[in-house]
Amino acid sequence: MGRTLFLVYLILFVAGIVESASHDYAKALSKSILFFEAQRSGYLPSNQRITWRGNSGLLDGKANGVDLVGGYYDAGDNVKFGLPMAFTITMMSWGIVEYGKQMAASGELSHAMEAVKWGTDYLIKAHPEPYVLYGEVGDGNTDHYCWQRPEDMTTDRQAYRIDADHPGSDLAGETAAAMAASSIVFRHFDPAYSNQLLTHAKQVRNPKPSGSIFFSRLMLFDFADKYRGKYDSSITVVGKYYRSVSGYGDELLWAAAWLYYATEEPYYLDYLRDNSGPLGGTGWAMSEFGWDVKYAGVQVLVSKFLLQGKGGHNRQVFEKYMQNADFFMCSCIGKGSRNVQRSPGGLLFRQRWNNLQFVTSASFLLTVFSDYLQSSGQNVQCSSGSAAPSELFNFAKSQVDYILGDNPRGTSYMVGYGSTYPQQVHHRASSIVSIKVNDNFVSCRGGYATWFNRKASDPNLLDGAIVGGPDANDNFADERNNYEQTEPTTYNNAPLLGLLARLHVGNAGLNQLLPVALPKPNAPKSPALKPNPRPQPSRAPVAGAFSPFTVKQTATTSWIERGRTYYRYSVVVINNSAKTAKDLKFNVSNLYGPLWGLNQADNGYNLPSWFTSLPAGKSLEFVYIHSGSPANIWVTSYTLV
Repeated sequence: MGRTLFLVYLILFVAGIVESASHDYAKALSKSILFFEAQRSGYLPSNQRITWRGNSGLLDGKANGVDLVGGYYDAGDNVKFGLPMAFTITMMSWGIVEYGKQMAASGELSHAMEAVKWGTDYLIKAHPEPYVLYGEVGDGNTDHYCWQRPEDMTTDRQAYRIDADHPGSDLAGETAAAMAASSIVFRHFDPAYSNQLLTHAKQVRNPKPSGSIFFSRLMLFDFADKYRGKYDSSITVVGKYYRSVSGYGDELLWAAAWLYYATEEPYYLDYLRDNSGPLGGTGWAMSEFGWDVKYAGVQVLVSKFLLQGKGGHNRQVFEKYMQNADFFMCSCIGKGSRNVQRSPGGLLFRQRWNNLQFVTSASFLLTVFSDYLQSSGQNVQCSSGSAAPSELFNFAKSQVDYILGDNPRGTSYMVGYGSTYPQQVHHRASSIVSIKVNDNFVSCRGGYATWFNRKASDPNLLDGAIVGGPDANDNFADERNNYEQTEPTTYNNAPLLGLLARLHVGNAGLNQLLPVALPKPNAPKSPALKPNPRPQPSRAPVAGAFSPFTVKQTATTSWIERGRTYYRYSVVVINNSAKTAKDLKFNVSNLYGPLWGLNQADNGYNLPSWFTSLPAGKSLEFVYIHSGSPANIWVTSYTLV
């Protein structure tokens, strides 16, 4: 009888797993992006979908003489921590770069890009001077003493920064990576903004005089590399919350990898080669990846460059990077020499406090690496035998399915997804009644008495939030004071964006080693600017979908010099409007040679002094020489008269 009952229970359990294994990844994707709107700081836009939130942090940076309004709160508190915020933006951008087509097919590409831009707009503000970067607004100690919704917070909003005398290579390096990765996201839809991000990120190469705007923006990677040090030694208040245990070597390599991805400048490949040993890229074989430890991410990116045939004279060193990437994959799927622990239910387990951050990050790396290998026809070489790309992908899928409810508790650890999910999230904004429902002030300590200690469900649904998750034995206590398990973070969600899009649409035979080509998103319109009461000439700040100009580039000749092929490009700019164009300004990126026919200015290129206007229907021509594919050229501003 006992054996019969056991078989019945086993059959029912297996049937339950099979039934629940089909998840609505499109819905999960939508919700995972929606969570970021709940984490917004600053003035909320008119298209804000999390309507229970209000404006907050409107004086951030004022005490320091800078504008630091905006950005994201990292978790369930009201502090803006720069290192995890930048990592969040890097990972969201990576997901879009790899799986933007799938996001577009899911109808979520525009929302994902908005989520990235909300973060990058803040990062630009946080880098107001060449060797200055603000890495924190608010103080974790005073913030955690209070339980207030962001709209009411009375805690200290001091801003903390790194500079040449107080360096932070890890913070500056991760921010450079975020700027570079996000520049790829916006390259075709908002080229001026993309270039702005990239110029904040890049290394200084033959800098102009220090007074120029151009010089002031080409700084973050140079800052990180030139003035080396851990940021938590300079911003000491961050130590209890986001201390950089791994140091800054991984962030310098991570930034260099993303800068190569964004620019294809050989300098960054050489940097990855020359610093592979000193900074640990080929020395550290890791089994974790997250906001602090980036080595596995670097190794996966370098593997992509290698598989794309871009290794060149760096190939031998890059193969060592790839061996370490293999080590990471093998340790996750249980075929390595040092495997990641798993819970009885099959969840990767690294630590009891917010373990799911490692699960989502590892699952993303497993997925992109499997697609790289699939595109190149290779397998992973593990100490226990080889593993096909499908094995990596299927394991990553199992981890996502666990998060969405395929686990021994039958609990979804994404708030708002499924029938059973956390109700008492450790999150100030969601646990306190919305200011739009009850605008009575919630005091610092009063929030604990009235709202934190409530045993009821949160009054506001924190839709899409991934909480910390269960322990090593798949146990989970849904209690607001259980911050180790019920607090969400932005970097829990960030890796899921691309992964969920991939799971929903598949890869449809796409080759992940080919150049990025994102489809145009159906982006919601930005809020309109207030009209100027005085008549003004028609202006357009960016040459994009509505630009009256056509830019045509043609390689007119080529030659080989010392083993390298050089090209002469002719650039023809046509005025398609019915009016004369004056005050034309151009931006040129990814140019590695001389240019003739335009005058270089602090913020781009201008027409020569003898060429004052471009009549309707007419064209102008200039030329340049370099050894590569065509540079990126666009009109950044003009006047039609």
